[in-house]
Formats: sequence, structure tokens, C-alpha cells
Amino acid sequence: MTDAQETAAETALRTTGGAPPDDDGSVDGLPIPLLEPREGIPPVVATDDALAEVIAAFTRGTGPVAVDAERASGYRYGQRAYLVQLRREGAGTALIDPVGCPDLSGLGEALSGTEWILHAATQDLPCLREIGMVPTRLFDTELAGRLAGFPRVGLGAMVESVLGYALEKGHSAVDWSTRPLPEPWLRYAALDVELLVDLRDALEKELDRQGKLEWARQEFEAIASAPPAPPRKDPWRRTSGMHKVRRRRQLAVVRELWTARDKIAQRRDVSPGKVLSDAAIVEAALAVPANLHALTELPGFGHRMGRRQLEQWQAAVERAKALTDVELPQPGQQLNGPPPPRSWVDKDPEAAARLSAARAAVSALAEELGLPQENLITPDTVRRVCWEPPLEPTEEAVAGALSSHGARAWQIAQVTPLLTHALTATS
Repeated sequence: MTDAQETAAETALRTTGGAPPDDDGSVDGLPIPLLEPREGIPPVVATDDALAEVIAAFTRGTGPVAVDAERASGYRYGQRAYLVQLRREGAGTALIDPVGCPDLSGLGEALSGTEWILHAATQDLPCLREIGMVPTRLFDTELAGRLAGFPRVGLGAMVESVLGYALEKGHSAVDWSTRPLPEPWLRYAALDVELLVDLRDALEKELDRQGKLEWARQEFEAIASAPPAPPRKDPWRRTSGMHKVRRRRQLAVVRELWTARDKIAQRRDVSPGKVLSDAAIVEAALAVPANLHALTELPGFGHRMGRRQLEQWQAAVERAKALTDVELPQPGQQLNGPPPPRSWVDKDPEAAARLSAARAAVSALAEELGLPQENLITPDTVRRVCWEPPLEPTEEAVAGALSSHGARAWQIAQVTPLLTHALTATS
């Protein structure tokens, strides 16, 4: 049993949820199914008056607040939140409907300065920010699990391995824009925040035991203070199957079809994939159909589509065909940084040697520290430092380069010596 599991065992009475506190019913060490929230399923908050009561209750509460959000990815356009779950000592659990209460800035302000506990924070923070909820302090239980060296860091896996309880995860991919939300979904949502505080406490103790607690705090601070991500440049280039598309005219077809699909999906508030699949876009780009009849012969443009739909897709193809050579997109995205590593041997053999040495050193250190390589230092940072190293690769200069690329103090302290050696040993 890890120290984290021992911590959980010590606090068993307050982490039991719907399980019996004394006779836990576990068999041969199997996890205990967590079937019901401690106080039952709370009513969904969908009015200003009910929201005001929640704000008052959570303001009176004590300690950190567990926060989660459910989206309708694959069903609706964008990544907006369709349910927000919170739990805090003294306030219990709240389930808030952002459709009925689209402005949660009052709740966000009430919790300002309070530590928020999230699992995979970077996934939920964008949709929470849209409704006015922005933490100033946070604890990410997924990231904590990575730093602590857990092999599986999904919420269910973490709760099971650290606390010994089994969460029912059958509703993670449902359409959360459904109204009213079915009771089993609400139960699932409430249970997602039921044990987050206990998981946080156990992971904090485990990180402290491993000497990594300060590392985690620096990572959490970086997430909390990070600005919103800028819009992606040329998002159409992320169409699945793009590697098959080689010619500029074909790229233009992808761009025109992707743009048309995005406008329709946004107007209808549905997932773009439900309007037209990526596979269909790529098929049309490879074929560049001459007319409507040719388009209907392609996979993804079958007889189930109405003529009006087919006409709008063919119109997009025709727009791409009408572009001049100057207007056609260039193959590949403009790089903001070094070229792909596979080309380094030809472009700069010395840089390739530096990268090979640096990767080997980072991999060895990550294994020694018991955490993923990408959490020790991002691969992009390693590539950038190896492609354009400091003129004088001293430890001070390497540390400065790492800092300029966003590395945290703990990362700089760990990897500066080995990167300096990799840069100097291959020069």
C-alpha cells in the first residue's frame, strides 16, 4: 500500500460516499463501488435564485473546492460547458446548469482565492472561463498523478488505486446538452466531485513523500496563470487524413470544404463531424470532382444526402478550383520553431547529434525520477534548445534558454546540467 492509500484509509469515514463506513464490503482487495453521493443527488441549479443560494453556501464553506464540467463534445459545436459540478466542505455538492445560468462570474468571484481541485484542469478551464469561472489557485489531480509516477491517471483509475473506490464511468461521452438530464447522468456527475478533495489530500502527501510537492505547486501555478490559448492558425490543416493530401489544389479543396462545414455546424450548433466527416473531405480533395454526379460517387457523399447539401459541397469544391495559383495554400504549416527532427540529419547533422544526446539524457532522468519525459521537460523545448543552442552553452546560458521557453524553475534545475553536457559533448 502506498502512503497515498494509507492516507485514504485514515480518512475512510469521510470518503465512503454511499458505501458503508464500517463494513466496506470489499472482496479480496477489490475496489468498493461508489454508488450514491453522500447527500444524494442534489437538484440541478437553473435559476438565478437557486444560484444565489449556491453562491451563499459555497462562500460559507471551508477548504478547497472540487470543480468539474461536462461538455457535449461530438454532439454540439464548440466546447461549452453544459453542467458544472462543485463540492466543498460545509456546502455539499452543487450541480449547475450553465444553460439556465450562463453567467457564473458571481460564483467565480465568491471562490476567488480558494484552491480549486480539478482533474485534467487544462481540459475544463477553457469552458469554465467562458462562463466566468477562473481560478487563482488550483490543484490538478491528474497532473499530480503524473508527477507521482502513477501509470494510469484517469479519474476512475486514480480514485481506485489511491482511495480504493470504483467510480461508474459509463456516462462520460453522453450528450450533456440533453434536457432534462437523466438521473443516472446526474448521479455520475455528482460522484465525479465526491472524492476529489480526498484524492487531492492523498496525492499531496504522496508528492511530499517523493520530494515533488514543490514541483507540483509550480506546475499548478503555471496552469492557473496561463493566458487563454490563442486561436489556432489554419485549423483546417488538422483535418484527419491530411497526410494523404499532397497537391496545393487539393489542399484548397480541404480548406473550402472545412470552412463551409464549420459555418454550417456553428449555425446549427452541432459537431462538425455530424455535418460532414473528415474522411469525406479528404476523399473530395483527392478526387477534385468535376461535377455533382462525380461528387455523389465518393464515399461520404451518398444518396442519404439531399441535393441541396450536395450542391453546397460541390460549390465549395468549385471555389477551390477557381483559385489562382497565387491564392492556393502552401503545403505544410509555416513552422514557428525548428523543422521536424527527421530532417535534422540532412539539414544540420550537429544539431541532430545534440538532439539525440539530449533525448537520451532526458529519458534516463525521467525514468530515474519516476515521471513521464514530457512532464520533466516538453519535447518542444528540448528541440528548440538543441536546434538553436546558446553561443556559449554554459549552465547559466542553458538555464536562461529553458526559462525563455517557459520551463519552470524545478525543470530548469533538473535538466540544465544534462542538457549542457549534451550540447557541449557533441560540439
